[in-house]
Amino acid sequence: MGHVAIRVEGLGKRYAIGSREPYHTLRDVLARALSAPLRRSRIDSRVTIGRSDAGHVWALKDVSFEVQEGEVIGIIGRNGAGKSTLLRILSRITRPSAGYAETFGRVGSLLEVGTGFHPELTGRENIYLNGAILGMKKIEIDREFDGIVAFAEIAKFIDTPIKHYSSGMYVRLAFAVAAHLEPEILLVDEVLAVGDLEFQRRCLGKMGEVSRSGRTVLLVSHQMNQIRRLCGRSIWLDRGCVKAAGATAEVVAAYEAETLEPGPGPLGGGSCFQRWSITDQGYVLKQPYEPFELRFDLHLGEPVSLGHFGVAILNDANLVIAGWGFDRVSLPAGAVQVSVVPRALPVRSGTYSIVASLFDGGNNLTGGRLVEIWQASPPLIVDSIPVAHPQDEWAGVLNIPADMSIAPARVAE
Repeated sequence: MGHVAIRVEGLGKRYAIGSREPYHTLRDVLARALSAPLRRSRIDSRVTIGRSDAGHVWALKDVSFEVQEGEVIGIIGRNGAGKSTLLRILSRITRPSAGYAETFGRVGSLLEVGTGFHPELTGRENIYLNGAILGMKKIEIDREFDGIVAFAEIAKFIDTPIKHYSSGMYVRLAFAVAAHLEPEILLVDEVLAVGDLEFQRRCLGKMGEVSRSGRTVLLVSHQMNQIRRLCGRSIWLDRGCVKAAGATAEVVAAYEAETLEPGPGPLGGGSCFQRWSITDQGYVLKQPYEPFELRFDLHLGEPVSLGHFGVAILNDANLVIAGWGFDRVSLPAGAVQVSVVPRALPVRSGTYSIVASLFDGGNNLTGGRLVEIWQASPPLIVDSIPVAHPQDEWAGVLNIPADMSIAPARVAE
């Protein structure tokens, strides 16, 4: 830390509506490789002062930030916010229309499927081509070659032109190359959202290794739990502009609170659940180690007598984290508010689902009549400071602090 790895100043990108970026041939790729080994790379804007914006759209506008060496930065925002455009500029795939971007170090990019690969070359040839573009010597690529092939699971097809690869093989090889060839700056766009669950698990593990190795990483993802897991700071782009930047927990919580607006809910067909909230906190739980109040607003067409009210909280793997059930519940017809007060919810930061249920005349085990099971909208957002194991794979689902003490061992008499 302490040295700048990426500097972006007043960056903007304007596209003519209906235009396309040019296709890059193998000759273009090789030509760019001649300048890639340089430690410092700066890409400046084309002059656009005084030109009309009619018929154009700004994908990025006046974006400025710095990234220090060794930082792992999350880039978040809705579709069309400018995230991928930013990474394409930093990768020198496209030029900015305003401002400039500087990178200090070798840049490896994993953007859309197949970027940086040439379809006529084999998997083996593309590995060495990408290494050469990064300025690596053949002996350095040789050292990583077997690990790349093993991670990508394409040994049988390594000498096949990649135009014959499936999209899954493309993605596996692209990620393996980007992560193993050790660029000083790694740009990753949504790679962890593709492939099967086993591949995603291995990608997360490898990204953890990369982040701990001191390399600089910019990660674009719509998976907020992945951003929380890997990134110390985050930048929120909205309509091409930086809306917020800072500690990941704060930026992600603000993004989720704004973008996860309450849905219409299951109000048709006699539905009774209307909305839910945490008292004085909206949908964000900031004190998970203290009691808090969950409020559910209902509208009943008829009273409930000696019924059952249940609440369950589930993580993104649909694992039930906590659940509470209350029997012999009687509710009047009309508008009513039900409050449930958990004493604590010591879980890791992230987004959780709330499922509430209501039975009349008993519960589901005693023959009660189901009134409704409701998937609450929006989901619950937990925004807490991590206090568990520093290695994510050992941190578990809960986020519970612990103390350690050391004392002389007692010798058995």
